[in-house]
Amino acid sequence: MTEDARATTVLLVGAMMVRLALTGAYAKYVRTGMGGVLLAAGILLVALGLAGVARALGFVRSRGDAHGHGHGHGDRAGWLLLGPVLALLLVTPPALGSFGVGRSAAVDVSSGGRTFDPLPAGRTVPMTLLEFDERAADHGGASFGATPVRLTGFVTPASDRTGFRIARYQIACCAADAVAAVVRVTGTTGNTPARDQWVTVTGTFQRSADGVPELRATSLGEITAPRDPYE
Repeated sequence: MTEDARATTVLLVGAMMVRLALTGAYAKYVRTGMGGVLLAAGILLVALGLAGVARALGFVRSRGDAHGHGHGHGDRAGWLLLGPVLALLLVTPPALGSFGVGRSAAVDVSSGGRTFDPLPAGRTVPMTLLEFDERAADHGGASFGATPVRLTGFVTPASDRTGFRIARYQIACCAADAVAAVVRVTGTTGNTPARDQWVTVTGTFQRSADGVPELRATSLGEITAPRDPYE
């Protein structure tokens, strides 16, 4: 791979990182708090890439004057490596969705022996899907009582005869370590929301026969995907 091809690759990778950081699209792949680090790294790579391109162009001219020929087919093949980088720069892949729910590891909500305090009565409590699953595993969901909770997630296909399931991924660092928390939603009327549609559901916990945490819905609303799709 020629020096100018290497420098151009570094430049484009840096430009891609800067673009993801400035547009906020990086939150589809890593934790939202990493945006500043990603931006700084992207700017550094852009600077290194520009310096490398300038140096390589000067090097190419001097070689051409001395030898009177180009680099040949073998060196030109290195430019093919720019294809995937250009694709990522021009098209931003979506965040993880329903396709990977059944193929990723499931969240382990039975370990640790954590005991939850009862939810406060008289108001709706916003809650992550992970906490909902953990509370459901704690003494059969006793901490819920009759308190309504509000969950946000995307619709995932399932073989349930009643209701549908929503999910949301948990990540520690990036999308590569993502695992999904899943909740079954019952009690809704009308058509089931489309696969991968983000929804906010309000309802109360109810025990299920198969162990899947279940929410008896009282209201359901479709929403746009949140800026940070992970919990």
